[in-house]
Amino acid sequence: MGYYDGHYQTSRQEQRKSSKRSVLYSFVSAMMGALLVVFTIPILANQGVLPYEVVPKGSQEAETIIGDGEVESEAVTATTNTVNLNMTSEIIEAVDRVSEAVVGVVNERRTGSGLFGSSGGGEGVGSGVIYKIEGDRAFVVTNQHVIDQANQIDVTLSNGSRVPAELIGEDVLTDLAVLTIDSEHVSVVAEFGDSESLRPGEPAIAIGNPLSFEGSVTLGIISAVERSIPVDLTRNGQPDWNAEVLQTDAAINPGNSGGALLNIKGEVIGINSMKIAEHSVEGIGFAIPAAITMPVIEDIEQYGEVRRPQMGVMIRSLNEIPSYHWQDTLGLPEEVTGGVYLEGVEPESPAHKAGLQEGDIIVEMDGRDIKDTHDLRRVLYNHMSIGDTVEVVFYRNGEKDVVELTLDMQIF
Repeated sequence: MGYYDGHYQTSRQEQRKSSKRSVLYSFVSAMMGALLVVFTIPILANQGVLPYEVVPKGSQEAETIIGDGEVESEAVTATTNTVNLNMTSEIIEAVDRVSEAVVGVVNERRTGSGLFGSSGGGEGVGSGVIYKIEGDRAFVVTNQHVIDQANQIDVTLSNGSRVPAELIGEDVLTDLAVLTIDSEHVSVVAEFGDSESLRPGEPAIAIGNPLSFEGSVTLGIISAVERSIPVDLTRNGQPDWNAEVLQTDAAINPGNSGGALLNIKGEVIGINSMKIAEHSVEGIGFAIPAAITMPVIEDIEQYGEVRRPQMGVMIRSLNEIPSYHWQDTLGLPEEVTGGVYLEGVEPESPAHKAGLQEGDIIVEMDGRDIKDTHDLRRVLYNHMSIGDTVEVVFYRNGEKDVVELTLDMQIF
């Protein structure tokens, strides 16, 4: 047994030595082969033996025309960037194009006597966008809540100077107001873009003065379009209006209100307005779409207020009502997939005179499908005028009917 054990150990040692020699020989052979390939391929390529050309890493082949159209190839060194600078450059260009047109808006609320007012007053700071120059005046759009109850309004320009502003008019429903300042201080105006063609995921750039940090820029995306946000206009704790807004995750903080939300072209697609201020909520900001902003500021410029057609109804989207009520309670046929429920009808209003009642469901206006309150307001405010007669298709107790009503001017 001792002999066997000794013989086995000797044999194992010899096998180990043989194995090590084999591994070493294999490694040396592989290295020599690799070196041979590395040194011989360029030589063979230069001699034209290989059927392809070898271009060094980090280079690209360029063709140079010489003589009578003869093409000569040469290797041109190219720099490879791992960071996409194209997107960054577009953002910088968009901001540069508009930044001087985004201003600060200061709301001075003076109470009591004294040169600067008593301690009961103070200043509110927001943002605004210069969108037009006409003669010796430049026009600024901002939020209505930014200038609400102001004794004096000033505008802070991008160069730091502060100039007095005049309030032309305001609209509490859309939270918009228009100011004017002396145009001699203005050299850049912002251009409005198309907010109706926006899609979730598109880049969004917010510019404003959050916390009085002038000209702050934040970047995000369009999170959603056509959001309907309940708003308490009378401050009684009950929502009495639904604001149609864009949702973005670009940071919008106190002081951003009234500033610009831009697309990648540097066009204003919205006026920043609201933010859900809850500890558990991050990255949810809102802006008034350009498609809503433009008609409002045009009315304010012309009349000092917004003159809207009205039906005289209190409305709610059908999709806000549990679906089991659609057939069981409202008697709607299964093919109805959207509409506007009338929660109330004002006495002597156009809707009342036309015979509409509480509980009716409007599904069509002016030949356009009505799926929700956004659709109804878009038809009413974008396609109709005060005094127009509009055909309304609705359901009552499961029966489809049609009425015509003549729109009055809305009084709010």
